Amino acid sequence: MRPGGRPGFEAVRGVDFSVKRGELFALLGTNGAGKTSTLELLEGLAAPTAGRIRVLGHDPFRERARVRPRIGVMLQEGGFPSDLTPEETARMWAGCTTGARPVDEALRRVGLERRKDVRVKQLSGGERRRLDLALALLGDPEVLFLDEPTTGLDTEARHETWALVRELRDSGATVVLTTHYLEEAEELADRLAILHEGRIAAAGRVADVVAAHPSHLSFELPDGFHLGDLPPLAELGVTGHETAGRTVRLRTDELQRAATGVLVWAREKGIALHRLDVRPASLEEAFLQIAKGLEKA
Repeated sequence: MRPGGRPGFEAVRGVDFSVKRGELFALLGTNGAGKTSTLELLEGLAAPTAGRIRVLGHDPFRERARVRPRIGVMLQEGGFPSDLTPEETARMWAGCTTGARPVDEALRRVGLERRKDVRVKQLSGGERRRLDLALALLGDPEVLFLDEPTTGLDTEARHETWALVRELRDSGATVVLTTHYLEEAEELADRLAILHEGRIAAAGRVADVVAAHPSHLSFELPDGFHLGDLPPLAELGVTGHETAGRTVRLRTDELQRAATGVLVWAREKGIALHRLDVRPASLEEAFLQIAKGLEKA
């Protein structure tokens, strides 16, 4: 699919997924993977050159009048008039929004009530993202599209935004978001898809995507000991390993079994394993392994 029919550039191809009502679905991928292009198609901002898209049962581009009043959109950049205040901006936006909630309520939900009279150009990058979110929430949307919603936010503001997004989902809203923060997707998403060059490389529940990749156990062997001195790795549930000098790195799908076996062996030998690092599989590990595998393909 080429958003807007741009010739010679196929931004998204063969992407197929559905999102249930009340679900939070995350789109992940490196820069240029097709995340924003996919959102633009779902939001009805562009028409696909091929394929079929339905949002709330309608074509979001051809039936925009039926879809737009029921969705909220937070773009990567809002592009607000810099000389307006957040309150003025929200009132202007509310005038174009069907069934808009009170402006003060929308600003309060994102923590901008004390900055509502400051000019937009004087807001920090994080505060502008909060204003973006406030406008997306003005119409009390059934479906909310969030493109990099916490970019520029500090840690406290990011967690406050996560809490708000959870609240929206728990109240019945369907949320589709893109993010570069893997912790964000792991924290919020019910399901996700990892995009690479316009295609879905992996998809499913977060736990299932993570479980498809091994955990890791690494440590430094003391002088006089070598990899071959360890118990048979297969008996420890180890599926692969690497060594670098005295450092051993083990991959396993049974982290407790592997860690217990190694630690019992070290106790029996009366040795200390320096730089011991026991790391369960994570979304970050899964993402990096998928990306590395695709680069080699």
